[in-house]
Amino acid sequence: MLDERDWTTRQRMHRERVDGFLRSVRAPAGEPHPVWDFLFTYYSLRPRQLRTWHPGFGVVLAGDSAARYLGRSGYGRAPAGVTVTREFLVRRADTVRFIAELLRATASRPPRLNCFGLHEWAMVYRAPTVRHDRVPLRLGTAATNAVVESMPLRCSHFDAFRFFTEPASERNSAQLTREGQVGAEQPGCLHTAMDCYKYAYKLGPLVDSALLMECLDLATHARELDMRASPYDLRDYGFEPIAIETSAGRAEYVRIQQQVAERAAPLRERLADRCEQLLTAVNRATAGAVDPDAVRRETADATG
Repeated sequence: MLDERDWTTRQRMHRERVDGFLRSVRAPAGEPHPVWDFLFTYYSLRPRQLRTWHPGFGVVLAGDSAARYLGRSGYGRAPAGVTVTREFLVRRADTVRFIAELLRATASRPPRLNCFGLHEWAMVYRAPTVRHDRVPLRLGTAATNAVVESMPLRCSHFDAFRFFTEPASERNSAQLTREGQVGAEQPGCLHTAMDCYKYAYKLGPLVDSALLMECLDLATHARELDMRASPYDLRDYGFEPIAIETSAGRAEYVRIQQQVAERAAPLRERLADRCEQLLTAVNRATAGAVDPDAVRRETADATG
């Protein structure tokens, strides 16, 4: 239970944090940004949605102001206020279960740090057009192709692999599929770190906004490395390239990649734990509990 003064303070602080973040990543005058727009296009949570604070499942918001949440997906009235409903949780159970399985499987494997960020290069390899036509290739087309041909492609992340050009996908060490995603992802991958943010917002409003923002901070760190090591010349946007075509550049990439992986591990663990707590609540809800006081006690147990 959060009283009105407490949760409205948390809500205000969240909005201030989001607004500060948005000011730091948006291009002037609404121009497109080749690095940061990815966080709101590929990742589909829009700034307006990001600004909405959620307490997470199992928390009741008290006070008259809580009524504003009744128009939001997943919320309903509780005896002492407004909360995310157990009916909503039950409807989302399959999503929660898949995310838990994927996160646990990813964490169970040793990290591999030998891809050197070549996934972005593989997306333009022998392509008739450049994906990001607003920024030039740092080495030009022929030299970019030569870099891809000089090293093995070892991508383990399907949602990067699916954007490879056909000649690049044929060079990858594995032919990845959506069906094989749970069996392929590993914790050294930059994209699995970024995807902690995706899974945090896909679990919303079951997950609290503080955890969501920690995952977004991680995704921002990972995205910066991703683009610095890409084939694009982004110096006009303030991103000094990491020249992965050189041994020194590859070493620098691996060093920062390791930092990202280490930072992602506890967030991945927290998300997986949260999923398992939610699934415990699902099991109790679907077992036929009807007493409101018992449901509230079970919810509190499942969410800490």
